[in-house]
Amino acid sequence: MTRYIIRRILGLFPVLFGVTVIVFLLIRLIPGDPAITMLGDRASVEDVERVRELLGLNDPVYMQFLKYMGQLLRGDLGQSIINRTDITFELAYRLPATIEMITGALIIGVLVGVSVGVISAVRRNSLFDIVGMIGALVGVSMPIFWLALILIYALSVDTRILPPSGRIDAQIYVMRRTGFILIDTLLMGDFSAFLNAVWHMIMPSFVLSTVIMPGLSRITRASMLEVLRQDFVRTARAKGLAEQVVVIGHALKNALLPVVTVIGGWLAGLLGGAILTETVFSWPGMGLWAYRGIQGRDYPVVQGSVLVSATIYVFVNLAVDIVYAYIDPRI
Repeated sequence: MTRYIIRRILGLFPVLFGVTVIVFLLIRLIPGDPAITMLGDRASVEDVERVRELLGLNDPVYMQFLKYMGQLLRGDLGQSIINRTDITFELAYRLPATIEMITGALIIGVLVGVSVGVISAVRRNSLFDIVGMIGALVGVSMPIFWLALILIYALSVDTRILPPSGRIDAQIYVMRRTGFILIDTLLMGDFSAFLNAVWHMIMPSFVLSTVIMPGLSRITRASMLEVLRQDFVRTARAKGLAEQVVVIGHALKNALLPVVTVIGGWLAGLLGGAILTETVFSWPGMGLWAYRGIQGRDYPVVQGSVLVSATIYVFVNLAVDIVYAYIDPRI
């Protein structure tokens, strides 16, 4: 097991280096000039050239890349071209908001998706199974930004059940300690502020959870159907065990092996979906920040956000591989 983990960790470094190179090159293919974005379309040629020289944009691409890699090795992600703020500081400020929303989406997606898949498999061809699989098909086909707008209108504009945007009401003061607003409100001992933050997180997390929920329910159903046909399940039933014990205690553990694997792969979908979700809900996280960086041709912002997302993705996949090896030692 130790050799397997070490081998997987060593495999992360070429992946992250490759992501860094590809993102660095692709971003520079985006049409537009950051200097013109900063100064405006009416800026003189002399002013544009002065800003390009100041930002190092006139250097050859390989020189810009070597300079960028040197900064990365020192732990420096650079500064925003637009507002000159430190990228590392901005990421530390915004990343907790994104992690909170993704964690909420993961919890909702796993609980609902796995539950629907298990019940659909146990009650195969029942009304619940048919409705559940139709719902999964609709969920896969539905754009999350469209669902977000529909829910905002239905639950915020029309009925005012849930807040339409933000992490917490503007009039509530939260002392920032960890950056995770749910934890910070509890550290303050303000349970009403905690509930207010949870209330704000319900709709964005649910919308984002639809990225993984439909596929998770279908995979869980297929895996459960396969396991329920196995001899050890028939033996457990023949021993007179309760159906609940057979399904949860025997079948579900074995059926979750492929589910654990795909959850790690779907994290990329959650990170990508966070950009749209945060933009629609004005959620002050890394996704909204990256979107604004793309709009402004802000190279360091986009590079920093993508690199951090890629790092999170590969480390979550490492954790999934380790968990999978623990569940199934044959790996």
